[in-house]
Amino acid sequence: MRSFTEDQVIFRDSYRKFLASEIAPHMEEWREAGIVDRSAFKKAGDLGFLMIWPEEKYGGMGDEDFRYEQIIIEETARSGCKGWYNTLHSRLVGPYFKRFGTEEQRDRFLPKCVSGETILAIAMTEPGAGSDLAGMRTTAEDKGDHFLLNGSKTYISNGINSDVVIVAAKLTGAEKKHAMVLLIVERGMEGFERGRNLKKMGMPAQDTAELFFNNVKVPKANVLGEPGRGFYYLMEGLAEERLISAVGSIANGRKAFDITRTYVMDRKLFGRPLAEQQNTQFRMAEMDAEIDLVQVYVDHCVAEHNAGRLTSNMGAKAKMMSSEVEWKMLDLGVQLHGGAGYMDEYPISRMFTDARVNRILAGSSEVMRLIIGRDVFSEHYKSILD
Repeated sequence: MRSFTEDQVIFRDSYRKFLASEIAPHMEEWREAGIVDRSAFKKAGDLGFLMIWPEEKYGGMGDEDFRYEQIIIEETARSGCKGWYNTLHSRLVGPYFKRFGTEEQRDRFLPKCVSGETILAIAMTEPGAGSDLAGMRTTAEDKGDHFLLNGSKTYISNGINSDVVIVAAKLTGAEKKHAMVLLIVERGMEGFERGRNLKKMGMPAQDTAELFFNNVKVPKANVLGEPGRGFYYLMEGLAEERLISAVGSIANGRKAFDITRTYVMDRKLFGRPLAEQQNTQFRMAEMDAEIDLVQVYVDHCVAEHNAGRLTSNMGAKAKMMSSEVEWKMLDLGVQLHGGAGYMDEYPISRMFTDARVNRILAGSSEVMRLIIGRDVFSEHYKSILD
C-alpha cells in the first residue's frame, strides 16, 4: 500500500483535474509547435501546482515533502503530458536558489518562479561535456565587480522559454579542473543568445536549444554560492535528479502497461482476443511484476529522501532500473500493438520515442552502472581491509 496523506490524495485529484482541463487538451498543438505555451506555467502557478516547496512568503506551500512532487510527476505522465517538463523548472532548477542562493536572490527570483511568470533552465551540457563535467569548456573570468562569461551549451531543456538560466562555467585561471562557478544569466543580458529549437526523436513539445555566451557580463549579485565550488553544488543535487527521473520512468512504464493491456483485450488474432494468447499473458505478467517491484523501491527512495538519507548509489539504482523497465515495457507495448504500434496516432508509438531519452538524461544507464559498481567494489575492498 503506497503511503500518501489525506491532503496529498486531495492534491492528486485536484492536479489530475487541472491537467485534464488546462494542459492535456493543448498537448497536440504544442507538439506541432515544438514548444509549450508559456501560459501553461502561469496557469499552474496561479493554482499552486508549479512549485510546492518554497516558503509561503515566496508564494509556495512551504512543504518540502517530496511526495508532492512525486504526485505531480506521476499524474503528468498518466495524463500524457510529459512533454510539459514542469518538474525541470520546479524541482530540478528551483531548489538551487534554496540551497545556494542568498536571501536577496531568493527574494528577487522565487516569487515569479512560483507564479510561473519566470521560467527556469539549467545549462551544464556541452558537445564534449555531458556526464563528464570535467570536460566543460565554457569559462567565467573574474573581473572584479562581475564575471565575464564565454562559451556555449547544448541540449538545454526550456532553452527557448527560459527567462533565467543557471549556467555552469569553469573559473579562468583556477588550478583545479573542477573549479566551477554557477552564474544566474537572465533573459536580455547583452551577449546571451539562443540557437534554434532543436528537433528531437521524441518529446517534441519540450523546447530544447543551444545557448551562446559571448562576453556576457554577469554581476556578482548573480553568483550562486561560492565561486569555485560549482562542481560540488551540481553533484549535490544529482541523487534527487535521478530520483525525479525514476519516478517519471516507472509511472510512464505503468501507463504503457495499462494502454497495452486495454489494447490486447480488444485486439483479435485468429478469432480470439490477443490477451488470451499464452505469450501475451506471460510477457504482460512479467512486466506487471517488474513494474510493481521497481515502484516499491522508488517509493522507498522517496521516503529515504524525505528523511535525508538518499544516497548517490540509491539514486543511481532507482534511475537505472526504472528507465530500463520502462523501456522494456514500451518495447513490448509496441510489439503487442503490431503494426498499429508503429503509427503515430497510437499513444504507445509516441510514448516509445518520447521515452528513449530516459536512459540517457540525468546520467546514462552505463554511467549508473559505473556508480553502482564502484560502490559495490569499494564495500568489497573495505570489508577485506577491515
